[in-house]
Order: sequence, then structure tokens, then C-alpha cells
Amino acid sequence: MNPFDAFIQAMAAESMETLRHFDLPVALAAGIAPDKAHAWARMQDVYYGKTKFTRKQALAARKARGFSLDELGLIERRVGGVKDAGERWRLRLELLDVTGGYKAIERAARELIPREDNAPAKKQVAFSQPNNGRARITIDTTDRNAADLEHRLRQHIDPALPAAAQMEEEFWRILDGTTGGVVAAAPRPIVMVPIDAHARILAGDGDDVVLTLTDGTTMTGAEYLEYEFGDALEVAAFHPEHGAVNLYDTERFANQKQRDLACMVSPVCAFPGCRHGALGCEIHHVHAWKHGGLTNMNNLVPLCRYHNRINDDDPWRRKRGHITMIRGAPWWISPRGYHIKNTDRGALDQLFGPQNT
Repeated sequence: MNPFDAFIQAMAAESMETLRHFDLPVALAAGIAPDKAHAWARMQDVYYGKTKFTRKQALAARKARGFSLDELGLIERRVGGVKDAGERWRLRLELLDVTGGYKAIERAARELIPREDNAPAKKQVAFSQPNNGRARITIDTTDRNAADLEHRLRQHIDPALPAAAQMEEEFWRILDGTTGGVVAAAPRPIVMVPIDAHARILAGDGDDVVLTLTDGTTMTGAEYLEYEFGDALEVAAFHPEHGAVNLYDTERFANQKQRDLACMVSPVCAFPGCRHGALGCEIHHVHAWKHGGLTNMNNLVPLCRYHNRINDDDPWRRKRGHITMIRGAPWWISPRGYHIKNTDRGALDQLFGPQNT
């Protein structure tokens, strides 16, 4: 077993043994980030420390086998805000019954333990100290405002050049009045929900329905009805195994309908951890065009400009990993063969539930 495989085993398959033998001073001396080391120490105390809830602790330790340290850490972060110790154990045991990985635990935790910070964050603008002639501006605002601004800043960028610098220049042109202001990046009415949920929305009973937009944000059924979409309503067809349905196309570049469908399947860049909304992404051929890949729906995925460039298009390359399609949805495969999906907010997940490899 090489060092990386041993690391993965210690973090995942043997996580409870790793936790049982964890030593905080040794971890800190080895250079582990203090916040992570202290979080693991608290987890060790939960599962192996002294408690009056000994039966629940023993049950939790049995259930936790097979969970990764990151998954156990997620559970502790979510139950940590609950004041009553008995209630914390009840919720911890419920979350340890969740299957499907990190994202599934995250969803279950949101339902079981509403976070206090679900309320809108305080609106603010912060400025850093200047450093070598540069400074950073941080704006805390709504996701809708952020999406509208990003949409506006990307309207005139040259795709052959880095986007960030062009967006910064466009931002200041807006402020000094050289160009027009920021207008809402109005969503288009492409139906991505089961017909019964759509009927509830139209009947005014869909406040709890959450729709995902192709700019990476979400809206409720009630918010959906507030927008003026015009007379035409677009409907996209999806198959639970094959994904978006469309015809083959021998042109290299995706047409607008294909772009729309690809963005609905993956509302953000498909590369793990990337937050770029699909509308600002390039459309990537999973099986490269240069190797005979068709411009067909089961071969099209939104990737931001950077991740589109680093994707291993050639089958023999094993440097940065590559995107593949599994049951109609994009997954990233690492150079060592690990499968990771960046988002579960796409049309297929909404219609048919989260997918597993």
C-alpha cells in the first residue's frame, strides 16, 4: 500500500481506528492545521471520552464505522449548536443512519437541524488594507445580486483571455458610468420539476418547492411565480438513466437548446468544488471532439474556462482527472479512479433523486 492509499484508508475505511488513536500534541507537532486537529480531538472525545450516555456512545461508535472523518466532522458541526446533550446524541444517531455520502448527510442535517444562519447574512462592504498598490473589496449580498453582477461582468469578455482581469475592468467601467448598469439576469422558465410539483406551484401551493437556476442560484415556487416570463413556457425532457433527451448533432459547437439542457443537468461547473454558474461556462465534450466525440446531449457538460483547459481529454493522460457521464450526469474521475459529483441540484436529481455511482 502506497502512502496515499494508506492516507485514504485512515481517513475513510479506518476512520474510527484513526480517531481512537488520535493524539492532539502529535498532530499539532506534525503540522496539522490547529482548527482541524482540535476538531478531531473533540470528535475523539465524543466517541471515546467520558459521558453519561454510554449506551448511545457505544451505538454511535458502531454506526460510525465506514464514515469518513470529514463526514463525522460534518455531523459534529451540525449537532454542535444544539444545547441539550441528549438531543445532540439523538440527532447524531439519526445522521449516522444516513447513507449516500457527504452530500446526503448534508441534506439530512439541513432538514433535521435548521441552521440559525439560514437567515440572510448582514449586508456589508469591507475593504482590506492596501498592499503593493492593490486592495481587496468584499461584498456580502444576496445570491441573486451576486448572480446578476457576475452575469453583467461576463457579457463582453474575450474568451481567449483570462476572465477575472476583464471582469475587474468592467466592474469599474460600470461604476464610473462608462457602460450601463447591472440588470437582472432573469431566469428562463424551463421546467425542471415533476409535473405534480409544477401543478402545485401554479395552484399557489408550491412555496416549499425549490427550483435550481442555470446561474447556480435557487428560487422557491412562490418566487418563481413573481417573475414575468412571457407567454412561452419551455419544457425539457429527461430520462432517469440517460439524462437529457436531444438529437445527435454533427456540428462542433452546441446550439442554444443543447446548452440549456446541459446547464439544467449541471447548474454549475461539473468540476468538484467549482462554484461557477453553468451559464458562464464553456460547453465541454466529454469524449473529445478531436477524438470523434459528437455534439450530443450525453457528451456535453458545462465546465468553466479553467477546468475545461485542465481536463484530461486524452484517454492515456492521468494528470488532472477527467469528466465522464454516468446515467446522464457528469462526474469527475480522479487520476486514481475516485468518482466525485460536484452538485446534486441538477434536473436529474430534482426529478429522480440523488444519483450514486
